[in-house]
Amino acid sequence: MTAAPSPRPEILGIHPYVAGESTVAGVNRTIKLSSNEGAFGVPPGAKMAIAAVTDEVFRYPDGATPTLREALGKRWGLDPARIVCGAGSDDLIYQFCLAYGGPGREIVMSAHGFTIYNIAGTYAGSKVVKVPERDMCADLDAMLAAVSAATRLVFIANPNNPTGSIVGTEALARFRARLPAHVLLVIDSAYAEYVTHADYDAGIALVNATDNTVMTRTFSKVFGLGGMRIGWCYAPPAVVDVLNRVRGPFNVSVAAQAAAVAALAEPGWVEMGKAHNTKYRQVLTDGLRAAGIVVWPSEGNFVMADFGTENRANAADAFLRGRGIIVRKIGGYGLPHCLRITVGPTEDVAAVVDGLTAFVQS
Repeated sequence: MTAAPSPRPEILGIHPYVAGESTVAGVNRTIKLSSNEGAFGVPPGAKMAIAAVTDEVFRYPDGATPTLREALGKRWGLDPARIVCGAGSDDLIYQFCLAYGGPGREIVMSAHGFTIYNIAGTYAGSKVVKVPERDMCADLDAMLAAVSAATRLVFIANPNNPTGSIVGTEALARFRARLPAHVLLVIDSAYAEYVTHADYDAGIALVNATDNTVMTRTFSKVFGLGGMRIGWCYAPPAVVDVLNRVRGPFNVSVAAQAAAVAALAEPGWVEMGKAHNTKYRQVLTDGLRAAGIVVWPSEGNFVMADFGTENRANAADAFLRGRGIIVRKIGGYGLPHCLRITVGPTEDVAAVVDGLTAFVQS
């Protein structure tokens, strides 16, 4: 028998990404709070836009996404020529790692940062350096100390998934200024629309001020289009040129582009989502703390509940699943003693508070 084809050895060391579950066997009604999806589903205008292009999906999309980039530029006051869209921000993260990483190069991230940074970086052939955090926040000084002559990329999720922590505007600017010029700083701002903290900038100011910083965003959270797979980045012209050379030529579908343009134009949608999240993130936090559960501060549309031990977290997860409530175990992020819980609709928040209160009392 001949030998089977084999990948690079490091590929087999990658643990596959595990998405949030959607169903529990034997349960009639499932409450899914495992994937940080928007609390209100798909915007009405986006539904109409998707339906309107059904006769056009046999055609290839315009990979340059000009209409969507114009809409993004108008919404956020950005130059559309400095925007690149992808099949979710994950798609763009992969392209950054493949284009700027590779054998002999290093990528720096925080220990509890979004796991796709590690997967994409390893896939590209880079050495991924995970830096311990301080109080569930990125330790910027430690990350700087981890940067070497081989470092080419630094990823910071702001807010971070799954901890919910943020890096303040001035701290992030000082961090960028102290990084070597050859290092590309990627600020992943997937949850930017939910942030209420005064000391926060999604990354636009740093991108405008430097030629070695990029910001990624997504339509998967507050805009309710996770299933359409669409994200975007704002970047210096030279980085835009690189991305347009290597991205898939038709990486954003006809339906996704139409839905995203419509979602951006939905009156009051973001404001409604942010207001609901601000109120019920606090309701969820207060309810769990009242039950005696540690909850870390969060600026995302989720909270991270800390049960102290892995066994206790697993027991809490099993208890909730018995009630049809699915939250996210985050052992893959180095936090096996914690559960990440999405801020869902009002009744779902009440259900998870009631469920975990009953668990603590059981």
